[in-house]
Amino acid sequence: MRLPSPLGISGPSLWLPPERQSGAEAVASGLVDAETAGELGYSALPVAALAPPEMAVEAGREALSAAGVDPAAVGLLLHAWIHYQGHDLWSPPHFVADRLGADGAVPLGVQQVCNGGAAAVELAASRLFVEPGLEHALVTTADAFPDPGFDRWSGDYGIGYGDGATALVLHHLPENGGGRPADLVLHAVTTVAAPRLERMHRGDDPFGPAARSLGPKVDIRRTKKAFLRDGGMEAFTEASGASLRTVVRRCLAEAGLSAADKPLRYVVAPRLGRKTVDLAYAPPLSELTGAELLRPGADTGHLGAGDAAASLAELHARRMLGPGEYALVVSAGAGFTWSCLLVSGA
Repeated sequence: MRLPSPLGISGPSLWLPPERQSGAEAVASGLVDAETAGELGYSALPVAALAPPEMAVEAGREALSAAGVDPAAVGLLLHAWIHYQGHDLWSPPHFVADRLGADGAVPLGVQQVCNGGAAAVELAASRLFVEPGLEHALVTTADAFPDPGFDRWSGDYGIGYGDGATALVLHHLPENGGGRPADLVLHAVTTVAAPRLERMHRGDDPFGPAARSLGPKVDIRRTKKAFLRDGGMEAFTEASGASLRTVVRRCLAEAGLSAADKPLRYVVAPRLGRKTVDLAYAPPLSELTGAELLRPGADTGHLGAGDAAASLAELHARRMLGPGEYALVVSAGAGFTWSCLLVSGA
């Protein structure tokens, strides 16, 4: 999406629980074999005691405080997630808004699987430009992957799942009509999709009447095996490579940059396992941008819907971007959908 003008990102926050399960502990406990743990490359995965919406509240408080925004000034709250939030037939975003004191916000849920956080930023950006009077949008994500319903180390190929939450405030900038200073500047957010790949997370399974009616755990390996058994690897590799190249080129073009522009300092991969990033992301991203490739997540794992926002939080916390220096943050999710967020230092 080409933005009519850049937007500000303030208070980008990553909230992680204090408890960790190291790769060595997981191997010793029989949760994952040593070879797979090595390919994943995670030093540890965070393990939460709080429910995901409670974590989102913690991240939201940090973001609003850091941004200096009164919760009452939030007009839109978007919450994204991929896994169970703690109650059936219930609205997590309304819980987050209530607990934060964002009584004037319209709470909306975004379920675009692992690309949900990036999708929420894109939706919030759209609303800021078309809705008069909307000054602050809060985007939160939160996920937890506990036993017995989810095997965080071995339930998927090439990905380990960590618990945590993110939040950020999206708003107009001072130079674009009454906005406020920002921590990062959002110049473009672009998304492409390949719906023909949806079966990778459905496989041959029949439609069930309720969650986990086919088994006691979420089993992503089962559905991927069925997809790959029918020749899906070639289709996935082709579609993934083409979509990733398209979304990167389009995002840079919409911001008026080329891949050779020196201000693009970093390109940030999703928080997938090391081998997955090496095979599927590193070659095209390095080829297309020439920027330094960042591989975040060794100490977080894949954060469900929160990968992109977590990387924005770390770029800001580590002061990695000066004014006019750019980073391209890449996000991906089942379906399949790929997004890029182009940001700079403020």
